[in-house]
Amino acid sequence: MKTEAIYAEINGQRFSVTLDDSPTAEAFRELLPAAWEMEELHGNEKFIYLDGSLPSDSRSVGYIETGDLMLYSDNCVVLFYDSFSTSYGYTRIGWVDNPEGLAEAVGSGDIIAVLGLE
Repeated sequence: MKTEAIYAEINGQRFSVTLDDSPTAEAFRELLPAAWEMEELHGNEKFIYLDGSLPSDSRSVGYIETGDLMLYSDNCVVLFYDSFSTSYGYTRIGWVDNPEGLAEAVGSGDIIAVLGLE
């Protein structure tokens, strides 16, 4: 496997996303292209529960960076748009390469995120 670029388009803004080199990221890539309605949570993340599960290797990450794309449990995809400390465990899927403007793009409510292959 190798790291690979995909994109996320949110409210007309396109962000390049790098996938991690992992079975989780590879399985996630197989779901693309996709358009998902992601729900708002805690003023720092958008999430969606998948119909199925992805391989997971959940670890305590300690700190979330703006732009992290993570898997919570084995079926919840989370896109973080703010940085903060956390005691929760996640499996890394990837990250937004340049998250500048991500918080503004996602806004404060639910979003439609279109994810696809570069």
